[in-house]
Amino acid sequence: MLDGFNRHYRLFRTESARAKHRFETGDWHGQQRAQRERIEFYDLRVREAVQRLEKEFKAGEQPMELWHQAKLHYIGLLIDHHQPELAETFFNSVTTKILHRTYFHNDFIFVRPAVSTEYIENDEPAAKPTYRSYYPTPQTLRENVVRIIDNFQLRRDFEDLDRDAGYVLEAISGRLSQVKLRANFQIQVLSSLFFRNKGAYVVGKIINGFSELPFALPILHNRGGKLVIDACLFGEDELQMLFSFARAYFMVDMEIPSAFVQFLRSLMPRKPRAEIYNALGLAKQGKTLFYRDFLYHLKHSSDKFRIAPGIKGMVMLVFDLPSFPYVFKVIKDFYPLQKDTTREQIQGKYLLVKQHDRVGRMADTLEYSEVAFSRERFEDALIEEIRAFAPSQLEIGDRDGDGHEEVIIKHLYIERRMIPLNIYLQEAFDAGEKAQVERAVIEYGNAIKDLVAANIFPGDMLWKNFGVTRNGKVVFYDYDEIEYLTDCSFRKVPQARTEEEEMSGEVWYKVGPRDVFPETFEPFLLGNPAVREVFMKHHADLLDPAFWDAHKQRILAGHVYDIFPYERDKRFARRYRRPEAEVEVA
Repeated sequence: MLDGFNRHYRLFRTESARAKHRFETGDWHGQQRAQRERIEFYDLRVREAVQRLEKEFKAGEQPMELWHQAKLHYIGLLIDHHQPELAETFFNSVTTKILHRTYFHNDFIFVRPAVSTEYIENDEPAAKPTYRSYYPTPQTLRENVVRIIDNFQLRRDFEDLDRDAGYVLEAISGRLSQVKLRANFQIQVLSSLFFRNKGAYVVGKIINGFSELPFALPILHNRGGKLVIDACLFGEDELQMLFSFARAYFMVDMEIPSAFVQFLRSLMPRKPRAEIYNALGLAKQGKTLFYRDFLYHLKHSSDKFRIAPGIKGMVMLVFDLPSFPYVFKVIKDFYPLQKDTTREQIQGKYLLVKQHDRVGRMADTLEYSEVAFSRERFEDALIEEIRAFAPSQLEIGDRDGDGHEEVIIKHLYIERRMIPLNIYLQEAFDAGEKAQVERAVIEYGNAIKDLVAANIFPGDMLWKNFGVTRNGKVVFYDYDEIEYLTDCSFRKVPQARTEEEEMSGEVWYKVGPRDVFPETFEPFLLGNPAVREVFMKHHADLLDPAFWDAHKQRILAGHVYDIFPYERDKRFARRYRRPEAEVEVA
């Protein structure tokens, strides 16, 4: 079991470390491919370990006492391990593939962690520390910024690193101008760069007395192929955007991931550890921590699961627990005639999103099977809803024989809860908040354009399929109709040939399975005059097939768009009049 995990993490870390070379050489397609493939590593290694245990030890036939002893011995092997929490999760994944779920309690798997991850460090002489500390004075702050960047040893020239360090110095000075520097003034920077899409990020914090200021420096290629520091992001909110649940996972070379998570948690104390592990590409550990948090929440709450508020979906049955900030989605067994799809196709769409660059516009999902809930925590109306629309996914009974009735959901997705955009707009209309309506409609169009730049056609673009996050970001979350943009054909509605065709309520022209007619979006989206006015002012191009086709052709030609998690006015190119053409941002 431990050999299997060590092999997994060695391959995972090697692929993450190669991101540096791909960034240096501008291999953007290779970076995207590696991000997709790395997600599959874990399940491959679990299958290998299961096969080996079955072949060499007939593991499934062993008595439970042996499994209990195996777990205790495994704990002993993790005492000086550098990734004990990940190894525990790997043990769980392999064990639950071999044993019947009746044995899924703490005697046989790690329901609770057994080995502490506090203060683990690599004591080998050549090992780099988790983070480096720098101790600048006001006079040496600029040269320390240069030193921070130089220590990453990027093998590509900067256009003008000293100039960019000056921009960073001005940004930092703007934050510290009215603050006296204390004796412990220092800059702590994580020792590995964070790679995603076409960017590399320096992540750290400035410590001054009792205050800590998180920061991140995005490093990009300019049009001439030289490197530039593009911005300086400050504070928890801007770091939260960088590590958003709606963005793709980072590639980071980490010997001790728990130490990185601990450092990042000091920058973003409101962000759950599960989401930080996810952001680092360690999604199985994220699932483990999420489930532990969820069980803990259930023990300390008493409200019931209910049908989620809002318009019901045709493909997914959605329920929630009011006190818990997530929603639970089950694929229905029956779909309306207009939804020509299958369970397998829907699961494939969710996997596509998991493996794709979500560009801050598609919510990440956690996928679980055979999840047990207490029956008494379910409203009767929800049970009847599941029985009516997804009976194959429901089992109710006393599986452990302890007199406690359970609800077993065979397969579900869990997503961060957001305010559905249609409800958000209706609340804004009811309150007479014109500015809120305008912001939401502009953000909606921006979300679609970001998805287009990422080679995603969302399919069903109704307002109800988008949500609004805590910071006002519009995010897409209904994936059953998404397609790659490059697989779609964008057409104008043909001119009617006869009066009968023009007056017909039916589609009289031929439509292929992936034909899209953007002008037909208008009746479904723009019935409200206030919404229509804002949309046509800012996003009328979304109704034109030429907009969609131009992006499609550019992507087919090999172009990879830049989509970064900060506003354009943060960029040094704008604030310091550096030529805008140096770096292209969609």
